Amino acid sequence: MAAAMSFAFALLASCISVLHHGGAGAAPPANQTAGFLDCLAASLPPGVVYMRASRSYQSVLESSIKNLLFDTPATPTPVAVVEATDASHVQAAVRCGVRHGVPVRSRSGGHDYEGLSYRSLDAARAFAVVDLAGALREVRVDVRRRTAWVGSGATLGEVYYAIANKSSRLGFPGSVGPTVGVGGFLSGGGFGLMLRKHGLASDLVLDATIVDATGRLLNRAAMGEDLFWAIRGGGGGNFGIVVSWKLRLVPVPATVTVFKVHRSRNQSASYLLTRWQQVAPSLPSDVFLRVVVQNQDAQFESLYLGARAGLVAAMAASFPELGVTASDCIEMTWIQSVLYFAFYGTGKPLAMLLDRGTGRPDRYFKAKSDYVHEPMPSHVWESTWSWLLKDGAGLLILDPYGGEMARVAPAATPFPHRQELYNIQYYGFWSESGTAAAEKHIGWIRGLYREMEPYVSKNPRGAYVNYRDLDLGVNDVAGAGAGVASYEKARVWGEAYFKANFQRLAAVKAKVDPDNFFENEQSIPPLPR
Repeated sequence: MAAAMSFAFALLASCISVLHHGGAGAAPPANQTAGFLDCLAASLPPGVVYMRASRSYQSVLESSIKNLLFDTPATPTPVAVVEATDASHVQAAVRCGVRHGVPVRSRSGGHDYEGLSYRSLDAARAFAVVDLAGALREVRVDVRRRTAWVGSGATLGEVYYAIANKSSRLGFPGSVGPTVGVGGFLSGGGFGLMLRKHGLASDLVLDATIVDATGRLLNRAAMGEDLFWAIRGGGGGNFGIVVSWKLRLVPVPATVTVFKVHRSRNQSASYLLTRWQQVAPSLPSDVFLRVVVQNQDAQFESLYLGARAGLVAAMAASFPELGVTASDCIEMTWIQSVLYFAFYGTGKPLAMLLDRGTGRPDRYFKAKSDYVHEPMPSHVWESTWSWLLKDGAGLLILDPYGGEMARVAPAATPFPHRQELYNIQYYGFWSESGTAAAEKHIGWIRGLYREMEPYVSKNPRGAYVNYRDLDLGVNDVAGAGAGVASYEKARVWGEAYFKANFQRLAAVKAKVDPDNFFENEQSIPPLPR
């Protein structure tokens, strides 16, 4: 046990070092924290608040953690977790936090890539977590109006399941991962396999209810259009706690078609990747063709909103070099395609979408992201194969844009990367414990990321906020909201995620949360006067 504890502390220290985490803040006085906990106990019913002394505290905290990097004895954890079962519980937690100077963070699914929805980088700073995943996860589908009200704590899998139980001809353009929480996904924009047909998931948000920094519960009309703009892509944890979302559902055909085609390095994969960059963003919007690059293999994955013949014809017309045939293609319903891509196979039961993946995580991971505006030369792909042979190598996921994405103005929502050809996710994961393993895998991601710099977006080099990356920079939390210096420091990472939209987001923050109550190590600061 002592050895395990020693490793856990060493691993976290290593990760903090290599991730350039820093900045210490003064802890609130003990009586301030005690006053906050007393306020929670007085304001909320029994069984909702879990303090560190609570028997179930650890299991509740770990219930949505997806990354072992942030589940160690050394990880700074909240002074309390509030498992809200009603919007009034969220309001009470916020009011207690404001009254006693204890920041509150919200968590929906726990996939937050840097864990900021449930951990801090500074053990000296008290904070609390409002967990929406326990009970604020109802999904109400209205088939006639083609809408759904969804609690922020629901997973995308639960949303897909609820829609499928009501209609076979409606869907929602969420991501491949069924355990991703709705709240965080929509807050960052959210894209998936129907993005070229229907755009971002946040483009389909019609209304929302949010608890603001004064504890008020506001809908779209009450919050105003500036705040409504900001929460649809401006990142989670910045402006308040969104309790629920009204979504517009999209029509899906009776039959969709999928394929997964492997092409190895010695089967002209470098040439195919070079061609893919030009083809995939220009295909008809009913066709989505992504690539997963791992080891010495490129796996081309497609979802087509139509029958097999249409997909085969589209590939033959636009990408004959890939050599897709009718035998590569499988026809199915849209909900079956959701299961196919989530679990890599056919015949999976619908109930698998309800598995939230709770319990202690089973892997460590780190990710980074890029956007590509001009196709990369073939020699870049050829050199990438050598990176994928290195010890500690991970994988690349290439998601094409174009279609509906390119038709939306970059300032229409906070998500600004509408005109890019595609997104790259660099993803590394490992199960072996120890500092050396973490440094090896994280070092691989950072090394390849540096190698790609000449060929990706510039001024700023873009990144996707839902692939949160603290390598881009962190706030001086102790001085958060302190004016120009804090804002200028945040611009370094903020403009990577939001480009010119960052200033407007900071202006909204100054209007709705001028005292910066909702803050974390990479939260948007108020725009200085």
